[in-house]
Amino acid sequence: MKFAHLVEINDPLNPLIERLSRTQLWRGLVRRAETPTAFVPWLNTCRILEKSEHRISRELHYGDLVVRDTVTFIPQRQVIYNVPAQESIPASTLTMTIEEPEPEIFFVRFEYDDGASEAADNAEAFYNDFRKSAYTESDIDTIRTIRELAELGQLG
Repeated sequence: MKFAHLVEINDPLNPLIERLSRTQLWRGLVRRAETPTAFVPWLNTCRILEKSEHRISRELHYGDLVVRDTVTFIPQRQVIYNVPAQESIPASTLTMTIEEPEPEIFFVRFEYDDGASEAADNAEAFYNDFRKSAYTESDIDTIRTIRELAELGQLG
């Protein structure tokens, strides 16, 4: 399943929403990768296995399920999650890209790809519709958490 959607960050027509800077947004997206338990309530623990300036390897524990992934950072622009195939989990990617169509007007594009063929996607259309909805809600929650962190002064 390939799926993409946008979440608006700074709405110039809504004065009630505090504007985020690119730096705050970026730091929030990095924090989601480095401390995902603050963003994903059903995640029990996350262990960072390796860390460099532009990449981390992680081990995520969802109850008895353990998922290993890598996260690559393209500073101030993109966060790429790569889950290699493991046990019963197929390979997949999630890419979060900061877009700025006008100065200080930000969106985050969330792109999911589980590598499934179009025929497989058609066979699982009902299930994929549910997944798309769940991904969208989770991504909106991610931005909501980033806003809360910014309001608390934790993103600079």
